[in-house]
Amino acid sequence: MKTLLFAAVLTVLALPSQAKAPIGIVIHGGAGTISRDSMTPAQEQAYHAMLTHAVNQGYSVLERGGSSLDAVTAAVTILEDSPLFNAGKGAVYTFDETHELDASIMDGKSRNAGAVAGVTNVKNPILLARAVMEKSVHVMLAGKGAEQFAKEQQLELVDNSYFNTEFRYEALKRAKQAIAPLPHQAALPYDPAWKMGTVGAVAIDRKGNLAAATSTGGMTAKRYGRIGDAPVIGAGNFADNQCAVSATGHGEFFIRYQVASDICARAKYQRKSAAAAAKEVLAELKAVGGDGGVIVVDHKGQLSWTFNTEGMYRALKAEGGKAVSEIFAQGN
Repeated sequence: MKTLLFAAVLTVLALPSQAKAPIGIVIHGGAGTISRDSMTPAQEQAYHAMLTHAVNQGYSVLERGGSSLDAVTAAVTILEDSPLFNAGKGAVYTFDETHELDASIMDGKSRNAGAVAGVTNVKNPILLARAVMEKSVHVMLAGKGAEQFAKEQQLELVDNSYFNTEFRYEALKRAKQAIAPLPHQAALPYDPAWKMGTVGAVAIDRKGNLAAATSTGGMTAKRYGRIGDAPVIGAGNFADNQCAVSATGHGEFFIRYQVASDICARAKYQRKSAAAAAKEVLAELKAVGGDGGVIVVDHKGQLSWTFNTEGMYRALKAEGGKAVSEIFAQGN
């Protein structure tokens, strides 16, 4: 098992309650079979550039005194607009050669959350998830109903072909070839090489409030309206004002083991750092066959990531530091 954990710890002294909290943001662009051998130098540079751009834009929101919600929304929107990642523009294909997108967002201060699943014509699903949180009495909307709500909220709608990319279509063809012999195609084999992917962000703002946001195109060649962990609060996305987590990986495992909320619960009730809890949960997940990774921020401003795959597209920026972006696990 290859697991990497990086934590940038900000030392917080015992200051008056009016003191400003340290700001910081961590983002990811998905975890999986990501090796140097499968990537050209130009491709690697493109990923680093986009990760750096997204984390800097999210951080700039915090630096101007903006909320953690606004910061994670800004960062994830940028990642959704890039064809490099499996979310928004770069969403993978379903078995039927369309695109179905999921997203969720959660406010740590209020524990309010919004999520959408199976949307096909919303340019930025994370904006729709936030609208669900702020402008409806619901937590999750799906399919045609979610799309109708997006229209009423005057969010940008696009034809499903907007999400078409040659790279993802080639991945679909390879996936179909792999599953063709199966008698029951509802039970697709999990292959991390299909790069299910996800994008996400977690942040802490000046007021010490946390937020998490996650968006995805789901699993390549998915069928029957399959929904993964990204829009499931507690599984692929979670925030309270002690801990915020965004996850990426094999969604069925993240749902069954409630990975995001489990990390925060262990940090709270076992009185360990969120980073240590994340490392522990991902190791246990690997032991039962679950691949993936998480990004985490806690109420002290500690930023971290951990994953049990060959790589994870990721970046962070802590107060007083420069943006750091990485792709591969140590030793790869």
